[in-house]
Amino acid sequence: MTPVFKHKITDVFFDLDHTLWDFEKNSKLAFQKLFEEFEIQVSLEMFLKYYEPINLQYWKLYREDQISKENMRRLRLLDAFALLNHQLPEDLIDALAEKYIDYLPQNNHLLPGAVEILEHLKPHYRLHIITNGFEVVQHRKLTQSGIIHYFNTITHSESAGVKKPHPGIFHHALQLAQTTPQQSVMIGDNLEADILTAQKLGFYTIHVHSQNSITNHPTSLPFLTQIKQLL
Repeated sequence: MTPVFKHKITDVFFDLDHTLWDFEKNSKLAFQKLFEEFEIQVSLEMFLKYYEPINLQYWKLYREDQISKENMRRLRLLDAFALLNHQLPEDLIDALAEKYIDYLPQNNHLLPGAVEILEHLKPHYRLHIITNGFEVVQHRKLTQSGIIHYFNTITHSESAGVKKPHPGIFHHALQLAQTTPQQSVMIGDNLEADILTAQKLGFYTIHVHSQNSITNHPTSLPFLTQIKQLL
């Protein structure tokens, strides 16, 4: 992969969850604390086996404005426990949903290579975040993981008024960064949310995916550190 656009780029935009911030690991630790505190008598590993794909499905509905934030938080838990044939009172589900959001940013493991690639890029580019995550929670993640100082701007879907993959959030981020798509790279893990719309708008794009994923995207990398090949 030849860095053909190396000298054109001034700004690099990152997604946060699943791209820099290790969502699965930090989420597991948050649930572990929840299960201990509320004495949930269910195997954590079995719960996560069901919860993780359900969570992705509900995030897709949330991105598409088909479900509210509150219902997403509640229903992803209800559905996961239902598949385990473990019924919990609705007030307990709501308490778990609220506490989970509090506990999630208390663990701030980053994906392998995250700090290394930010250190590599920071001297040469302006760095930015575009995230669909909730503004207060994402700010805590960035601050408590020790990476917020790398970024010139942070665009949240709540402040932009629309969520990725809506073009509006990318336009908002570009305006905030005072740059253009032709000078910018978008880096993320989700083809639909992070990559395809950005590509249509004229961004260069880099898709960072799971090693087990298969993708035909032309700049698709299994490791963050391989971004050095392109930038």
